[in-house]
Amino acid sequence: MKKRWLIPVFASFMIFTSSIVDAEAATPQELITTAKQYIGVPYVWGGTTTSGFDCSGFTQKVFADLGYTINRTSQEQFSQGIPISKENLQIGDLVFFNTSGNGVSHVGIYIGSNQFIHASSSKGVSIASLDSNYWKGRYMGAKRMVDFPNSTPEVKASTVDLTIYASREKVAFRLAEGLGLDTTDTNSPFIDIKSSDRVAGAVTALNKLKIFEGNEQGRFNPNSPITRAQMAKVLVKAFNLKPTGKNTTEFRDVDKNHWAYDYIKILAQHGITIGKGNGNYGPNDYVSNTQLETFINRATK
Repeated sequence: MKKRWLIPVFASFMIFTSSIVDAEAATPQELITTAKQYIGVPYVWGGTTTSGFDCSGFTQKVFADLGYTINRTSQEQFSQGIPISKENLQIGDLVFFNTSGNGVSHVGIYIGSNQFIHASSSKGVSIASLDSNYWKGRYMGAKRMVDFPNSTPEVKASTVDLTIYASREKVAFRLAEGLGLDTTDTNSPFIDIKSSDRVAGAVTALNKLKIFEGNEQGRFNPNSPITRAQMAKVLVKAFNLKPTGKNTTEFRDVDKNHWAYDYIKILAQHGITIGKGNGNYGPNDYVSNTQLETFINRATK
């Protein structure tokens, strides 16, 4: 990917030593899709890889994936960019918080509708609301590092072409079917799944078995994609798969410190996955519809 360096910006009466990109920017959709692929990665203090992120390691990684270089720590990132009022937040703006009582100590990425995605010390990479009492009381400000074109707070977070990738809704349907679950109870525990929704019975049954749990806002996000790492965890829990002790090929892109290492290894031991070729599993890739059917068919044999 072409490297996009942050360039200096000069304004009337004030010179900003920080910077912003206003050309060749990625789109808001690309930003959201890139950030959401890491949902579920655990929090690790000082972490900068998919084995575990701290808050600023996560924001730095997302921007790096899009070709932008930003500073490492939350304090250093707060010294970059253009200050933005809360009322004028756009997707991609960094939002900063005081969680330590000693100035800026936490950072996340605004994704619209008063939500931001961040590496939470308690929940790992997840989505939170600026309206919650906790974050509202600790909000310090926002900075715009990149001027994402056509970025508005109301751009929807679901940006993946679901004709190609399996949605969480479809995964729920196929798992409930493959497991032969009773889906008559439609009293969904998720705030974004009404009892009248066609997937309500499936997600309720799967939630009872703790196979599918929502995010910290209590949402299921039925139209969101699912990564291959997340799929490995779901399959292992759904079919109660145990280690077999078999020696399997180690995937080059899944080291032993990766949060999904054990789940992926168990899938391989049971012959449910053989990887994507070239010794890779593709943990952060989204599950395609074809891959979903392959996983389910192998798991139910």
